[in-house]
Amino acid sequence: MVVRKIIHIDCDCFYAAVEMRDRPELREVPIAIGGAPDQRGVISTCNYPARKFGIHSAMPTKWALRQCPNLILLPHSFERYRDASRRVHAIFADYTDRIEPLSLDEAYLDVTGLPHCHGSATLMAQEIRARIEAEVGITASAGIAPNKLLAKIASDWRKPNGQFVITPDEVAAFMPTLPVGKLWGIGKVTAGKLAKLGLNTCGDVQGWPHAELVRVLGGLGESLYWQSRGIDERPVARSDKRKSLSVEHTYNQDLPDLAACMAKLPSLYTDFSQRQQRSQRDTPHKAFVKIKFHDFTQTTMECICPSPDPEIFATLLSQAWQRGAKPVRLLGVGVRFAERPKPVTGETLPLW
Repeated sequence: MVVRKIIHIDCDCFYAAVEMRDRPELREVPIAIGGAPDQRGVISTCNYPARKFGIHSAMPTKWALRQCPNLILLPHSFERYRDASRRVHAIFADYTDRIEPLSLDEAYLDVTGLPHCHGSATLMAQEIRARIEAEVGITASAGIAPNKLLAKIASDWRKPNGQFVITPDEVAAFMPTLPVGKLWGIGKVTAGKLAKLGLNTCGDVQGWPHAELVRVLGGLGESLYWQSRGIDERPVARSDKRKSLSVEHTYNQDLPDLAACMAKLPSLYTDFSQRQQRSQRDTPHKAFVKIKFHDFTQTTMECICPSPDPEIFATLLSQAWQRGAKPVRLLGVGVRFAERPKPVTGETLPLW
């Protein structure tokens, strides 16, 4: 089997970085990009001075201003962000055509077997980061590893403006002390539930037999078994096909009950249908409804459905609302497309 060389590049506080590039006087003061506090806005991103006050993405703007009264709140400037993104991704394309974009400022690059920098993924990452800083005026961090899981973990290791390498020979020693919360798909809630089972680190997971993990945790146990050992055979997907398509809306006033939510569904479905027609994507695999309640807890209900209609979304909405049965601040409807990963085969390549 080929030992792949995967680079995960993630620009540092991207929106904020573009603002600081264009307005240098903002570099040392706390800034955030987000929606207005009187319209239930949330923070999209913030710079590192703001993070010292506990500001973070997805935080309600009102809360952020309470925690940091001197916070400078800026509106989004998507034209400038898209321009910076195009320039960053053009740099990626100088090194490989095996690129999987994750967002405007983040991507996986498969550089296996390529000649740049004498074939060294580490040197390629250094060069890419230096070019982003010189040509775009912002910084980026990178992770280099034999698969996507580890590359993404590594890119966060030396943020901001750094990089970290996990070679194939280092994986076995690296994994045992890694918190399970660093693994793909493990959020705070799931990590808390795993902690109650004594599964705090990947080493803890490795101590459980495969059959026991699957018996207790089902599909999550299967995923944990392989991830905890640093194994991930997902390919870098060069396709531009999206994994999902959805629309959502945050309401200025909470929707008090299920009936009020149902009343908003037709307009959401109309927006979704128009977007789906423009996208011309593959046939959907699943339909879903997302609800964020007034206390910021949220839930998603989904079902397998290749052609969802208003009745399907109404059923999902009813089921999802019952999980919280309280006022709602955000509703969303959408579909997910099926993934078709391909196996990775080949022979080992040297030089990291």
